[in-house]
Amino acid sequence: MSKSLYETLGVSENATPEEIKKAYRKLARKYHPDINKSPEAQEKFKEINAAYEVLSDPEKKAQYDKFGDQMFGGQSFHDFASSQGAEVDLEEILRAVFGGGFGGSSGFGGSSSGFGGFSSGFGSRGYSSGFGGFGRSAPDLDVRTSITVPFITSVLGGKHHISLDNGESFDIKIPAGIKTGKTLRVRGKGKSFQGQRGDLLITVNVAPSTEYERRGDDLYKTIDIPLKTALFGGKIEVETPEKKVTLKIPKNTKNGQKFRLKGKGFPKADGGRGDLYLVANIVLPNVDELSDELKECLQKLPE
Repeated sequence: MSKSLYETLGVSENATPEEIKKAYRKLARKYHPDINKSPEAQEKFKEINAAYEVLSDPEKKAQYDKFGDQMFGGQSFHDFASSQGAEVDLEEILRAVFGGGFGGSSGFGGSSSGFGGFSSGFGSRGYSSGFGGFGRSAPDLDVRTSITVPFITSVLGGKHHISLDNGESFDIKIPAGIKTGKTLRVRGKGKSFQGQRGDLLITVNVAPSTEYERRGDDLYKTIDIPLKTALFGGKIEVETPEKKVTLKIPKNTKNGQKFRLKGKGFPKADGGRGDLYLVANIVLPNVDELSDELKECLQKLPE
């Protein structure tokens, strides 16, 4: 379901009233005809005000959130307003669609006479399905939302709890290898209309990790190695996404040296996996904690 009024203000459908007001004020200053003398500024300013008139009113916003741009015949608000003629009064459009309550405080300008045959023109499209007179076919019943999942869940997969505005809540399965921007579809969890029900479309964002860096399908992780182990070799335990492993450290390991764990990286689209690279960070001891004998020996080493 297109939501062009949100696009007009440049905010998401989940924006708070404060975010909507902030976006409106910023755009209103940018396109105010007294400041912006470009030819398109005046029309842009009208559209910004029209969008804010709806989205700042809880009742009208709820109505628009339910039906979206189906209220404008499925067109964006900009395209619908343009189709009504050059002298269209946006305030009059909103009054016709949402009812009274647009008192002209937005400074739209224009004249209602220029609106022409809105009622006849709008009605002549045959929008008579019972959807408030605003849709030939059933409205878009899909509900869209977004979630953020932990980075490790994107690697291994898992579950994420969803709570809908209607009070319904449930767990969804997050597949291993999911990436930011992927959309998951949950059948039958959308809006209801005349015995039909839409789906829930979930856009996934993956939270950044402080432990891992993903480069393509490979993962990189920095591991601390004590100086003694780096010099003389040894073993250390390292946490990987799947489990803890024991890593053999050869003597004379250098800072930044990489250890490759094949097939332990990010899941690939073809079913394989990338590699996990462990990057050595040699941890130097605190010189104040060394014995006097050791400090004396170190000071005698050639530079």
